[in-house]
Amino acid sequence: MAKARQIVKRRKAVTNTRKITKTMQLIATARYQQAYLQATATKPYTQKITQLVEELSGAAEGLVHHPLMQENPDAPKDLLLVITSSRGFCGGYNANVLSKALGQLQENPSRHCELHVVGKKGIAYFRFIRRAIDRAITTIDDRPRFAQVEPIAGELMRRYEAKELGAVRVAYMRFISTGRQAPEVIRLLPLSRDVVSGGKSADSAAAGSSAGVQYDFSPPPQELLKVLLPQTVKVRLFQCFTDAAVSEHVARMVAMKAATDAAGDMIKSLTRQFNRARQSQITMELLDIVGCAEALK
Repeated sequence: MAKARQIVKRRKAVTNTRKITKTMQLIATARYQQAYLQATATKPYTQKITQLVEELSGAAEGLVHHPLMQENPDAPKDLLLVITSSRGFCGGYNANVLSKALGQLQENPSRHCELHVVGKKGIAYFRFIRRAIDRAITTIDDRPRFAQVEPIAGELMRRYEAKELGAVRVAYMRFISTGRQAPEVIRLLPLSRDVVSGGKSADSAAAGSSAGVQYDFSPPPQELLKVLLPQTVKVRLFQCFTDAAVSEHVARMVAMKAATDAAGDMIKSLTRQFNRARQSQITMELLDIVGCAEALK
């Protein structure tokens, strides 16, 4: 009966684990809904500011010489901002982002790249591989706010305008749909013409229906761009954080569902093992009774 008792204890432990993973799945689903609404709520603003910057760039073509759009070839180093999660149980989410970030770091090993990491999981990983981290950010959780991201973007723009950085890139998990997320490295600075003009991006393509409308600008487009270009950088960086948050919740939701289903299959298997062990024990007891009865005859 000892074997059956062990199976019962193991089945009870797996049942408790299944309750935990099921609860975590429900929590991740609720948080995913909130993060998804936040990410989609910023889309119209991102599209509109992209459309406005596109039209201003077209009106001031050849006259725009903003520092955020100019290359800094003489800068001593680049900067890579890696966005990971601070909590686990999200499958291969962090592994995919970190693999993409390592690929970017190894792309040009001769050039120094300053490393900024968001999230405890990414910080722990780079410390494990003994890669120096220039700045560790743990104040932004899986519900980012614009007020938290704006100072980071402001500091990056200030350092780029001072020609301390040659390029600023962001490694994060891009949210495409609930069933598809892709790790990606984007160049945040300098701003390319595809971002501020030409309508090559998805956001500007969605807003390109009114590109042929003519406007009278006051103040002139050059002065408006001085305000809108920094705002574009802030919005793009915040979009990276919101995409990463949605992707994290999706990954955790999927991982916890898989763990819950696996625990359910294990419970069924342990139940069959217990039934066989119990039946074997009953058979042995019956044989002992029959043998004792025959010995008394």
